[in-house]
Amino acid sequence: MKRLAVLVALLGLSYGSVAWAANIEIRHNKAESPKEAYQLSVLQLALSYDKANQYQYVPTQNTYSQSKLIKELENQHLDVIWLGTTQEYEQKFIPIRVPLYKGLLGHRVFIIRDGEQGTFSSVTSLDDLRLLKAGQGRYWADTQILSHANIPVITTSKYPNLFYMLEGARFDYFPRGVHEPWAEINAHQDLPLTVEQDLLLVYPLPAYLFVHANNPQLAAVITKGLEQALSDGSFDKQFYANPMIKQVLANANLGARRVFKINNPNLSEHTPFSDKRLWLDISVL
Repeated sequence: MKRLAVLVALLGLSYGSVAWAANIEIRHNKAESPKEAYQLSVLQLALSYDKANQYQYVPTQNTYSQSKLIKELENQHLDVIWLGTTQEYEQKFIPIRVPLYKGLLGHRVFIIRDGEQGTFSSVTSLDDLRLLKAGQGRYWADTQILSHANIPVITTSKYPNLFYMLEGARFDYFPRGVHEPWAEINAHQDLPLTVEQDLLLVYPLPAYLFVHANNPQLAAVITKGLEQALSDGSFDKQFYANPMIKQVLANANLGARRVFKINNPNLSEHTPFSDKRLWLDISVL
């Protein structure tokens, strides 16, 4: 890409003792929600370590769907997107393999019907959980993960239906990311639903920054910046100070829950499980 060719050239140029900085546009999805704002802040943190250049962040006019984001990056109309990773995405684009949420998105709590906490309090093993039915979207990656773990799943193609199907006892629980269920229940106050209090289902589900395969220079700058942020503690400081994440950790009470871990068959063999800096450790919360 022309802008990044300019970056590479200018990195090596100076006039006397003065280094000339490039002004580089970074086109990205509009960050309207707290979740998207946090993801953008991680990108900004990474690029803040590049003192040789200045970055201008250019959002889309509207917030794009995931499928639209992927298409726009494929066509190089965007420079960076953030996605929950899959092997397909990692083959198509360049992944920056630093989980934006330290794997928090793979920590699932359940929406259940009012009055049924006792059923879940008696679950002490994954085999016990397999006696109950989960509800999920038909094409969600989570559905494949649960099915691969032999957890029964009832699906629908329409997300809003899941709340009414749960209320109607079509299934027993609705696994949600820890940042999701309280707002969703608040949006469905007409239904007798609540957040389950004792259990936590965990599987690796990292969200990464991705850049186009033709843009390795930008990928290298972001990777270097995130490595520096991890090394000096800035990444963790920003993560734990984020208001959305602070509220999620307070609501979910992760450290007090019984944890059941399952595998994610959709992950690349290059997923950096061995780097403990990258992953949330709920035992210290």
